[in-house]
Amino acid sequence: MGFVRNSDKSIELELFVAGKSVQKITINHLICVDDGCMSKSGFNGDYLNKYYPDDILQNILLGDVLYDGIALVKTADGFEQQIKDAHVEIAYKVTPHVIEFKDKKNKIIFVIKDTEQR
Repeated sequence: MGFVRNSDKSIELELFVAGKSVQKITINHLICVDDGCMSKSGFNGDYLNKYYPDDILQNILLGDVLYDGIALVKTADGFEQQIKDAHVEIAYKVTPHVIEFKDKKNKIIFVIKDTEQR
């Protein structure tokens, strides 16, 4: 479980396990974790995939398009992207209440749900 907080200055992701905060990630011009701050490309290389665009984590958390909108398909309630190359196999879907990012090739999954939907 986690919470995403967005302000003009930064995006903050706080992750919880059994009600206890286990990790806080802050994104602005750098990405900061408990161990320190690093460039976005450095974060991708250490935690995700070095071939991802620098702003991929920020774009996923905000539900923005990836890879400059490549393979963008608008749906009735959002959009989808299927991106496949030598380094990634991404299925990305954004709706008003759910963001799903799955990179099958790199075994990375993000699912963000709006817990306050009515």
